[in-house]
Amino acid sequence: MTRARRPAGFTLLEMLIVLVILGLTLGIVLLRGPAGSKTLDIRAAASDVAEALRLARAEAIRTDRPVTFRLDPAHHRFSVGQVVHELPASLDLSLVSVAGGPPGIGFAPDGSSTGGRVELARGGQGIAVGVDWISGRVTTVVTK
Repeated sequence: MTRARRPAGFTLLEMLIVLVILGLTLGIVLLRGPAGSKTLDIRAAASDVAEALRLARAEAIRTDRPVTFRLDPAHHRFSVGQVVHELPASLDLSLVSVAGGPPGIGFAPDGSSTGGRVELARGGQGIAVGVDWISGRVTTVVTK
């Protein structure tokens, strides 16, 4: 007895089922939105703040004039001179600076600073970006 062979391939019904499954999977992924990470958000913001502080110090040395880094926690932004940078609204921000000093962290033409610390936190995690007052050196430390 010989059997008739069916042609190889997929039926239209099989193809439709696969397309429906792929469509549902894609819909679920898109509705979920991009995956975010608290740690990555804080690290990226801390990196931006540290870079701005280093650039402020370099600018003070280059121009032989004082330069001030200012933090606006209420509006989630910081500025160096006229340049304003936005930070994620989900972060808690604070600035610890020398009492009685200017509002911010100032850098002198010799590279020294008024000293201070910018603290960024979110969901129990935090990073502090500190500035040494003698050397103006910028460091980043995980605080929580």
